[in-house]
Amino acid sequence: MSRTVSFSCENSNTSNSANSGIVASQSFRPYTIGQLFTGKSLVGSVTVFLFLVLATSCSMSKRISKQADQVLFKDTAISSGHIGISIYDPATNTYIYDHDAAKYFVPASNTKLFSLYAGLKYLGDSVPGLRYDMDNSGAVRIQPTGDPSFLHPDFSSQPVFTFLSNYKNITFTNFFFTDNFLGRGWAWDDHKESYMTQRSNLPMYGNVITLRKQDNTIGIVPYSLKFLLSEATDIKSGFDVVKHWDNNILTITPGTNQVLQVPFSPNALDVVGMLQDTLHAMINPDLDFTGKLKNVVYSRPVDSLFIPMMHRSDNFFAEQTLMMASNEFLGVMNDRKLIDTLLQTYLKDLPQVPKWVDGSGLSRYNLVTPQSVVFLLNKMKNEFGLERLKTILPTGGEGTLTAYYKKDAGFIFAKTGTLSNHCALSGFLITKKNRLLIFSVLANNYKTSATPVRRAIEQFLTGIRERY
Repeated sequence: MSRTVSFSCENSNTSNSANSGIVASQSFRPYTIGQLFTGKSLVGSVTVFLFLVLATSCSMSKRISKQADQVLFKDTAISSGHIGISIYDPATNTYIYDHDAAKYFVPASNTKLFSLYAGLKYLGDSVPGLRYDMDNSGAVRIQPTGDPSFLHPDFSSQPVFTFLSNYKNITFTNFFFTDNFLGRGWAWDDHKESYMTQRSNLPMYGNVITLRKQDNTIGIVPYSLKFLLSEATDIKSGFDVVKHWDNNILTITPGTNQVLQVPFSPNALDVVGMLQDTLHAMINPDLDFTGKLKNVVYSRPVDSLFIPMMHRSDNFFAEQTLMMASNEFLGVMNDRKLIDTLLQTYLKDLPQVPKWVDGSGLSRYNLVTPQSVVFLLNKMKNEFGLERLKTILPTGGEGTLTAYYKKDAGFIFAKTGTLSNHCALSGFLITKKNRLLIFSVLANNYKTSATPVRRAIEQFLTGIRERY
């Protein structure tokens, strides 16, 4: 004979979720009440413990539900749109609170969490900066790997540049980049904004042109691109730039900017010209070469790339991380192929299959659920360790959380996400009772700015940290 013990709690705020309550059942042999509570039976003790855990979780779920109703759902900014919430306790393997957690939302830069997983999975400890082979004549053949740090002003150490500086005859192959410079679903009219830098196999200078006002002239880096600049009649007060989306012709107009960074179009001929001018070497393009070169120059530890990618939500680093991971695992730089591979293998157990289309979250085609984001975070914790993730993700008062969670610095580690009318926050929260929780809050289609939504979410999560 067997007996089943079950315990559940219902929550009005979770009625639309795939996991509307916390339910656990355990089949066991019958025992007397005395056996259960005197600890004479191990199974009985486990059953009592199970009751206590579930009772605590139910109580916590109901209190969080009340708090969400007061702080979030009645907030005028949030109530104009939609919000999904999932809070998970990895110690008990339970979702302690869900609200529309199985529904799909635009994640904005929370998409970078998926790109981070790809980078952690496939890039190892160091960024592959360049593949190469040498011949007997002293010439070197190079194969780009998509490393975004090459000649990037944030990185003073440049091992790839140092390596290439030793050669005056370089053959360049472009074969492995099989994707587009712009991602699917990116807003076309953002093409000259520095946050929408174009992707490429051999990024240089962060794939942006830096223009700086100098008296009544414009200084430009990298100058070697030889951009066609029109003459502005009067830039005493500042300047602006007009640029077409698919070429590197710039028109300088009067404006108010003293410094501007504008993405350039990294077509192969321009990149070869930039490399030649930078290295003062003969660069021979061989765009038909199809072999994979074996030798690798590593540029830096991968976390030195992941930290700015997450702390300042660097779109370019995220896109290139996906490209590099694709190149290392599949032998081509193609985000769609890598995404499909990941969703069919390592991420096949996500509670709800996401619509994942780019590396950065610039695309509004991306759709994920709060439960799947929580699942991903828990998977990264288990595979790569919480301490490493606490370094990669910003905490209160840092990066994109500079103005938020200042009292909770060192206790919350999370990735923000922002697009017009959409914002997100997902990560790890350590409560005052030293309880680790994993959370995802995705808010969409509100009509206000992001600030009041973020403040309401901050109040909600701070309350959870204070009480539990």
